[in-house]
Amino acid sequence: MGALLQNDNNIEHNRHIPVMLSEVIDTLSPEDDKIYVDGTFGAGGYSRAILEKANCTLFAIDRDPDAFIRAKKFKEEFADRFSPIKGCFGDMQQLLEQEGIEYVDGIVLDIGISSIQIDEGERGFSFNKDAYLDMRMSKEGMSAADVVNNLSEKELADIIYYYGDERASRRIAKKIVEYRAEKEIKTTLELAGIVHSVLPKRAGQKIDTATKTFQALRIYVNDELGELEKALKAAENLLKHNGRLVIVSFHSLEDSIVKKFLKNRSGKDVSISRHMPMAINAEEKHHSFYLEKSKVIKPSKQEVESNLRSRSAKLRYAIRKRKGAFNA
Repeated sequence: MGALLQNDNNIEHNRHIPVMLSEVIDTLSPEDDKIYVDGTFGAGGYSRAILEKANCTLFAIDRDPDAFIRAKKFKEEFADRFSPIKGCFGDMQQLLEQEGIEYVDGIVLDIGISSIQIDEGERGFSFNKDAYLDMRMSKEGMSAADVVNNLSEKELADIIYYYGDERASRRIAKKIVEYRAEKEIKTTLELAGIVHSVLPKRAGQKIDTATKTFQALRIYVNDELGELEKALKAAENLLKHNGRLVIVSFHSLEDSIVKKFLKNRSGKDVSISRHMPMAINAEEKHHSFYLEKSKVIKPSKQEVESNLRSRSAKLRYAIRKRKGAFNA
């Protein structure tokens, strides 16, 4: 679902294909009479698969008003087994408390932008169509246009470099500031043109040179990494003993946050002295997750060939140990 922005001829074909669906369902392992959370409803691919796999209850969260409308339509099909919630997945603990839910049996998160948001050019996430430079998932708050027209050259360079891993970030930021001195930047194609003036498109390139800049602005505008960190801690508090947390990410920064969190919470990042008695260490430590597989799970070759947006996907999952706060 989430992916890098780019121009390709398979966008319409790939529009509603949930990434790594079979792997998500296998690792989540939905069971009858249990409670699950789809923290990133999007087009509902994971939600539908979970509800069809088991006679369970599912809460679906999404900050995008359009996704919330789609989620409400699921209610007609799944009735009391399905409840849509409008909000950020970083706030899932508070959102579920408002629904009277204290603990759940499983949580799935698909990090990043949904395919539908990319394909709807008017949302301003991509440069496939000229549109207002928006990029707000919630349709509220600061837009990407606000960012490129108001932040300093250094702030822009830092955003593009850190969130986009763009080596030409300083040159791009400088060009943005020069352009906006003459004219306000309002549209996706205006911004793409500015980037192309620094990094010209070359024939045969698979990924447009403006992709990293657009990705960086999107992540910044929606505080995606901050929301992810909040969501991981919320999931830790919400999951019951043996509850499962499944996360699909598409960006190295996202995966790094997930990997670091799970290693820390499972004790995989702790080096134990061979001179320290294991019993003493076990008493002093309480790790909240167990990693059944420490290695990342990637999409199959067949999936990548049929759905280009899955090519950068990485799945990690963990199983909640006994309830209680994490104690390093």
